[in-house]
Amino acid sequence: MTENPKEASTFAISDAELERRWNAVRTRMKEERIDALVMQDTNEWLGGYVKWFTDVSARNGYPMTVVFPVDDLMTTIMSGGRPPGDMGPPAWTLRGVKNRLTAPYFPSIHYSNIYDAELVVEALRERKKGRISIIGKGRVSIAFYEYLVKNMPDATFVDATDLVDNIKAVKSAEEIELIKKTCALQDEAMAYAKTIIRPGRKVFEIVGDVVHKTIMLGSEEQLVLAGSSPFGRPGPYQKRQYQNRTVRENEPFSLLIEVNGPGGMYAELGRAFFTGKVPAELSDAWELCKEAQKKTLNLLKPGADPKTIWDANNEFLAHHGKTAETRLYAHGQGYDLVERPAIRDDEPMKVSANMNIVVHPSIGTDRVWVSVCDNYLVLEGGASPCLHKTSQEIFSV
Repeated sequence: MTENPKEASTFAISDAELERRWNAVRTRMKEERIDALVMQDTNEWLGGYVKWFTDVSARNGYPMTVVFPVDDLMTTIMSGGRPPGDMGPPAWTLRGVKNRLTAPYFPSIHYSNIYDAELVVEALRERKKGRISIIGKGRVSIAFYEYLVKNMPDATFVDATDLVDNIKAVKSAEEIELIKKTCALQDEAMAYAKTIIRPGRKVFEIVGDVVHKTIMLGSEEQLVLAGSSPFGRPGPYQKRQYQNRTVRENEPFSLLIEVNGPGGMYAELGRAFFTGKVPAELSDAWELCKEAQKKTLNLLKPGADPKTIWDANNEFLAHHGKTAETRLYAHGQGYDLVERPAIRDDEPMKVSANMNIVVHPSIGTDRVWVSVCDNYLVLEGGASPCLHKTSQEIFSV
């Protein structure tokens, strides 16, 4: 029996959707007289450029580079053998790609850190005097960037990150359906969590079970944070290194499910639990947190300035005697866990219809900490109903 290799793939975005993205970007590139884009990612959590252009994810710290010309098919560069060795993923996994290149480079082997850049310079040989943009400079290594600039002295390097971000942040109908599927997956995982959070279990054991559940539901990458503490002490989400605590009776437990779904789109769902009867002090903080989320949702409309929303949230917190937000409490999501627009005072991108925005305000004191986290679409008239169906309550377990 002949095996169909495509059966090994969990999900593929449609050819029409990829064409939509490529055409939209190339139209803007022509307007800005840009000859090629160069992008590099190393992971799925914050690796959305490579995924958006190719439907293939960079993973686990291994840099993957894409060269996207204005008038030709793409070139991809991945860690692998030297030709004629490993050519990377099979050709059928990389649509819109003409050249699949590999080299044995690793961030942990410093002298190999320019091998991918050498291949980029070669791929751009016919555009050595062109206008080139590195998309998201913060995602590439110093060695990579320095090599390109040094070895393409006649090129003009421009920054077209905003060009791509403004297209990528507004979701197509196909992307929105994938986002909704991710939210449904997270709802099911949170319902499962209610059955396994109990005294006597370590935090990492609960997280491990939730991670396994999301994998079985079709998630392609898993990030789950959780925290517990004695009542009377705040217990925010913790990373794996700090998840060794044993959960006890009459204690708060916080859970944040940030996994993506089939196809790689992100959303995130955060809820609070209590191993016993929920105390009024915790319940009051939770209700205030929900009120803060609603404050933001009322302002989440096309054309809104993120700074206005940010300021309103901090005014709300100050009015209630709470600590001001200083990091990020609401932002876009797609192939990146954290994507533009960032709802804060330094974001120039305005809110637009068909953006996927997660809103996760938190309320903290020296005794309690809670955060409610859900996704919403921006519609022409404002925020959509919540994309998550999980009840916004503290669950007594």
